[in-house]
Amino acid sequence: MATIRSSRSRGSIGVGLAVVLAVLASTLLFFSIVVIESGNVGVKKTLGKVEAEEVTPGLSLRLPAITTITEFVGKEIAIDLTDLTPKAADNLSLRDMDVSVFYRASSDQISDLYVKYANAHQYDEESGSYFPAYRLVFREARRAAYETVAQIDSLTMHKKREQIASSIQQRLQETLDANDPGVFEVTRIVIRSVLTDPSIEASIREAVANQKRLEAKQVMVEIERKNAEIEAIRAEGIADANEIINRTLTSEYLQHELNLTLQKFAESGANTIVVPANMRGFDMILPTHQLAPGGNAVAERR
Repeated sequence: MATIRSSRSRGSIGVGLAVVLAVLASTLLFFSIVVIESGNVGVKKTLGKVEAEEVTPGLSLRLPAITTITEFVGKEIAIDLTDLTPKAADNLSLRDMDVSVFYRASSDQISDLYVKYANAHQYDEESGSYFPAYRLVFREARRAAYETVAQIDSLTMHKKREQIASSIQQRLQETLDANDPGVFEVTRIVIRSVLTDPSIEASIREAVANQKRLEAKQVMVEIERKNAEIEAIRAEGIADANEIINRTLTSEYLQHELNLTLQKFAESGANTIVVPANMRGFDMILPTHQLAPGGNAVAERR
């Protein structure tokens, strides 16, 4: 009986040990496997030494407590600059300015950035990975925004968002390339908000109102100019018509018309033609030297 009890005891110990070993093996395997998400890369460090080659997306193995793999975002990263109050070219400060900066770090340069900017990386709790050189880009983007605004007058700031965005992008890209050529790419800049000081806003409104009044006056001037052109054309047409009439009203034509009128008088019966005493204006009807007493024409002198 004692022999049987001893065998059972040893069998239980063996099973327990196997379970413990299986748990340890599973734990070791769990902490040895690292999954790098698509679009990201990893930086492997063994006993304090960083490997030059980045870890590609997928499954990777490491030795727990000896090797660490830090995951970095290789996709586009957004930096939000909020509550900026830069001074404009006229030395007036903006009340608020919000800018979003989008950048990307070259995936094959992450290991070098890991070493060069060790304290500039930003951990993202949502993705569980790091943004490479985030604080560096944040600082330089803020500086670029302030330098850009300093070149633009506050009264025109609200109309130059695209120009501001383009200038910030250019300044930031040049600064990053100066220290790390070809490593960073500033993909785009979005100006989300530009709020000027209330006194500046009043000046902007007044400037806009004056501009509208000026445009209205210009429209009125253009209308008057067109009206003058129309009157000139109308006067020119009248003058041309008068000239044509003057050319066609010859003595022979007038005599012809008078003859037709006299003929109608004759056909309608007895008519009286009143002739002025001085015969002025009647030379075309009948020459005065042909008028004689007792003629066929009836004339009353007054």
